[in-house]
Parts: sequence; C-alpha cells; structure tokens
Amino acid sequence: MLNKFGPSGHGEAQVQYLDGDFRVISPGTYVRCAVTDVRIPLDELKYWSVDLQEAYSVPSAVLQRHFPGALKTQG
Repeated sequence: MLNKFGPSGHGEAQVQYLDGDFRVISPGTYVRCAVTDVRIPLDELKYWSVDLQEAYSVPSAVLQRHFPGALKTQG
C-alpha cells in the first residue's frame, strides 16, 4: 500500500477494492461514499463493493445501493 501521508497524500485517494482488503492506487486521506457522498477516512473504511468498485460509509448505505427497497421509511 502506498504511504497516504506522502507529499501528495492529501485529498481524495483512488482505491482498488479487493476481497477483504483494498489497494491505494493514488494517495489520499479519504474516499467518498457512493451513496451519501460523505468523506470516509481511509483508516475508517470498512464497507465497499468489489464488483462495483465503490465505498460506503455505513451498512445502511450498502443496503440502499444493493437493495433499494429494503429500507422502508417508518411512519
């Protein structure tokens, strides 16, 4: 993995998502959630899709992306 604290390690990282791990392609300190657009610090990145090559900030974002009807609004 590249050193995310290097001279160009500020800003958004380009990441390759693998099974159980990820590889930093272009250094940065965060990636963006594909659903919420929230910044996710690389050291807090826990959820991603290998098939879609995108990151998610929280488990509900994963559900929203893969099963859009699963999260019903309670009223």
